[in-house]
Amino acid sequence: MKIKHIVLASAMMVSFSTLAQKDELKGLKKIYEKQTLSDKDIVEYKATLVKAEPLMGAATESDKVYFDYYKAITPYLEMKLGMTKPENANNNQLAAKYFTPENIAGIAKNVNDVKDFEKKSGKAILTKSIDDALSLSKPSLVNYAVVLGNEKKYKEAASVLYSVYQMDKNDADKLFYAASFAVNGGDYDSALAYYYELKKINYTGETTLFWAMNKTSKQEETFNSKAERDLFIKSGSHEKPRDEKTTSKRGEIYKNIALILVEKGKVEEAKAAVAEARLANPDDTNLILTEADLYLKVKDFDTYTKLVNQALDNNPNNVDLVYNLGVIAANANKIEEAEKYYKRALQINPNYYNANFNLAELMLRADEKFVTEMNKLGTSEKDNKRYAALKADREKNFSALLPYLEKAYELQPDNEAAKKTLMSVYNALEMTDKYKALKAKQ
Repeated sequence: MKIKHIVLASAMMVSFSTLAQKDELKGLKKIYEKQTLSDKDIVEYKATLVKAEPLMGAATESDKVYFDYYKAITPYLEMKLGMTKPENANNNQLAAKYFTPENIAGIAKNVNDVKDFEKKSGKAILTKSIDDALSLSKPSLVNYAVVLGNEKKYKEAASVLYSVYQMDKNDADKLFYAASFAVNGGDYDSALAYYYELKKINYTGETTLFWAMNKTSKQEETFNSKAERDLFIKSGSHEKPRDEKTTSKRGEIYKNIALILVEKGKVEEAKAAVAEARLANPDDTNLILTEADLYLKVKDFDTYTKLVNQALDNNPNNVDLVYNLGVIAANANKIEEAEKYYKRALQINPNYYNANFNLAELMLRADEKFVTEMNKLGTSEKDNKRYAALKADREKNFSALLPYLEKAYELQPDNEAAKKTLMSVYNALEMTDKYKALKAKQ
């Protein structure tokens, strides 16, 4: 009999515990669903969490899932209350007061646990309220990530944006920017995982921007949709509608995957990743450039040059590509080829500083040959004639490169390298007035 009484007592204790769990969860749900919260509600909510937690050991899967969610969502409820207070009316950084990257990650996990459980059970008890809560808090969370990024807390910013994506898989833009922040923070493992996920979902980031001119401000403004813009056009406040398609981010994604793999010493994996992308999109110029950048990174200049020329077939006026070919040729001491590319870059953009300066530097390389031979000559009549010829050729070379050097200085007057080189050329050409004027600016 004693054994039966003990079993009965235990059963009664479990029963009371279960009832208590249910009561506490009902109390949490009641406060959670309130449209308007008070300080008293938050105090009661936290106290109920404390009372309920010890009872969760014997709880059902359902009760554990919901309790964990209610516990994780506490900062959101506190922010929801904070948003109603007058002192926070203009505080656009309110999220930083209640959230941390860690508790946002906890919310994301528990949001998905509830949604997965309700999808499995077929009973959508909290799914709609979760979506409503996300809609309300998402702008604040994104702004919080931006604030963290501005403070150079890149890993934390990446964590927040990844959590936002976890809660709304339709917003893959947040995953892309999470990856970018992770790269900036040196968290290459997370960045690589994010980029692989972007690759898996075939994210391109392409979208259409809907612009129209504000008749009052005479400034172009963007709209969330064509329908929204059409309403403003119809009202008469805007005019001159235009659509703008943004470029694909696919090339940047594969480029960063490749660069991270190279950084981790996995060069062959990097090549394979880009080759796979090129196979699927052979005419994508961004991917051609991605592959070219990879081969530049591993110093395979022949393959780089081949790929850049392929890209130039698609976009012959890409000045950066033309300039880079000049740099590679110059580094390989292919002077004539480098000069050709630098001059071609300047035909595309005469105000390209690097092309102007590098072309001048390239032409200056001949000066060493002139000076070396001139210093070896004696004082015979033959040597004197040779000296005069070399001096004339040297001055001719200085005169030829001078316009490029002057243009470089004009474009970047604070650049010490351009200033000092230009002074040396003025001095060599005995352009005393210009030399003194430039020296006075030091």
